[in-house]
Amino acid sequence: MSKSEQSITSQSKNSFPKGKLDGASLVIVNYGTGNIKSIQFAFQRLGYEAVFTNNPEEIIKSDKVIFPGVGEASSAMKMLKASGLDTLIPTLKQPVLGICLGMQLMCNFTEEGNTAGLGIFDVNVKRFSKAVKVPQMGWNTVKNLKSDLFKGINAGDYFYLVHSYYAENCDEAIATSNYELEYASALENDNFYGVQFHPEKSGKTGKKLLENFLKL
Repeated sequence: MSKSEQSITSQSKNSFPKGKLDGASLVIVNYGTGNIKSIQFAFQRLGYEAVFTNNPEEIIKSDKVIFPGVGEASSAMKMLKASGLDTLIPTLKQPVLGICLGMQLMCNFTEEGNTAGLGIFDVNVKRFSKAVKVPQMGWNTVKNLKSDLFKGINAGDYFYLVHSYYAENCDEAIATSNYELEYASALENDNFYGVQFHPEKSGKTGKKLLENFLKL
């Protein structure tokens, strides 16, 4: 087990203060990957304190869950398995929001490292071809909006993305974007939501989306 895995695994439920969301908790899943501090700061700007944790009891009892991720898919999945979160996350009943790699790991499979995902979204993740600059880095628009997650957000609004892999367009897509082809930039299945973009880096539209998530 690596030092980072040991650090995550050794955290106890008493290591984290309680976050509050109208009297209930908001947690960010901490599995050793992703720039989770930027997400925490985004919620602080909204007036909410999010708790970092990999403790199953805290995650299950929370009212909202953020599943972040920045990095490489196969390494991230190893971290999830090391803490047992790969089996916990698909069983959650409260609203869960996967961000960037977090969303991709919630899919069936990703070509990045030929990695099996959590199977929450019935779609595969593929790599952009060499016909375009990879990664896609910068602002892109969303369209075909279909969810309360996008309430008050309009087709053509911009979000910030950094990614080399994309979820294919599918029935569970609640927003699409175009880069080489049309792909799913947001997904929804029951209480699970995923966004390819970074709402914490997307200005007013990102702020609005996080506010919407907190109201689900």
